Amino acid sequence: LGYKHDIVTSWLQNEKFSFDIDFVIEDAPRGTGGGIQLALQEAKSDMVAVLNGDTFFNIDLGHLISFHKERKATTSLALKPMLQFDRYGAVHIDENDCILSFDEKAFREEGLINGGVYIISKKPFFEKRLPEKFSFEKDYLEAFVSEKWFYGQRNDAYFIDIGIPEDYAKAQLDFLKLL
Repeated sequence: LGYKHDIVTSWLQNEKFSFDIDFVIEDAPRGTGGGIQLALQEAKSDMVAVLNGDTFFNIDLGHLISFHKERKATTSLALKPMLQFDRYGAVHIDENDCILSFDEKAFREEGLINGGVYIISKKPFFEKRLPEKFSFEKDYLEAFVSEKWFYGQRNDAYFIDIGIPEDYAKAQLDFLKLL
């Protein structure tokens, strides 16, 4: 957690959950990668699920974890098939679901996008010795994709990115039906 973390921590402390929630607070912005790195330092398990805070992808996390283990991946991504899009970059995988490359945002008739849900194995992640502040997408995923240890699982579940006001409003209506 970072900016306005006190609102989130206050809410968490006043709610009851059937599971434990731990959190870490960034003392200064560290970028997406630095934030993940900080959280992984505190995680008790070697395999950790990471979810983007500005997207919702209604996947079965258990299936993604099984996929990650079966592939012996260092990082697994939930991928969403999309049609006629330009808002997202594309992810290319081979016949074994190994991620081959990431392409920048451009119009595409169809393709797979990064849905913002990851399973990360801590040990190989920390072996990269990344700086305290970095981009998870650029400095980790794109920088090390050629090592062929990243895998992508296709998921056609409900996905929404609330990064623009129209989709934030749409999510408010969709969640009333979904949840």
